[in-house]
Amino acid sequence: MNFEVIAQARVEQGSGASRRLRNAGRVPAIVYGGGAEPTVISLDHNAIFHQLRVEAFHASVLNLNIDGKVEKVLLRDVQHHSFKQLVLHVDFQRVNPNEKLHIKVPLHFVNADAAPGVKLGGGIINHVLNEVDVSCLPADLPEFIEVDLGNLQGGASIHLADIKLPNGVEIMALSRGDNQTVANCSGKLGGEEAAAE
Repeated sequence: MNFEVIAQARVEQGSGASRRLRNAGRVPAIVYGGGAEPTVISLDHNAIFHQLRVEAFHASVLNLNIDGKVEKVLLRDVQHHSFKQLVLHVDFQRVNPNEKLHIKVPLHFVNADAAPGVKLGGGIINHVLNEVDVSCLPADLPEFIEVDLGNLQGGASIHLADIKLPNGVEIMALSRGDNQTVANCSGKLGGEEAAAE
């Protein structure tokens, strides 16, 4: 999915300038990295607010259009107001197409209802991880990684090494030898009542 973020360069900096931007319906932001100087920019609040609600936006290479000049960037940090639905600040990092990047990608679990541990054993699927830190070239970055639970037996677990990865994508924890549990099937509905009978 291609996302375009429309931005404008800004000259004024500091808390007073940021407050004036927010009062005008704009969000202060910064772009850094890629061997170039950091650039301070502003974004339309409503546009970025709705884009941030799309899961794929957080794990995609974005087209950042600053006054007509487009750069490839990653979303690196977002600051939200503590109780209002307001975006206060956004950080973007420039992307080099030839350098691997490190980013968290969401996990999408499929076939949970068909898992033998659920369908036959009455167990419950527990999601231990909801995202993983991956390394890949920008062109290989997936919006999400699918985890198939269709063969999960009662009492069994799926680990990072069991996930089928897209080409060119590496899970950082596995490269460190850390084969974490991703999901498991535990318990049995009505198990205590059955034992009592």
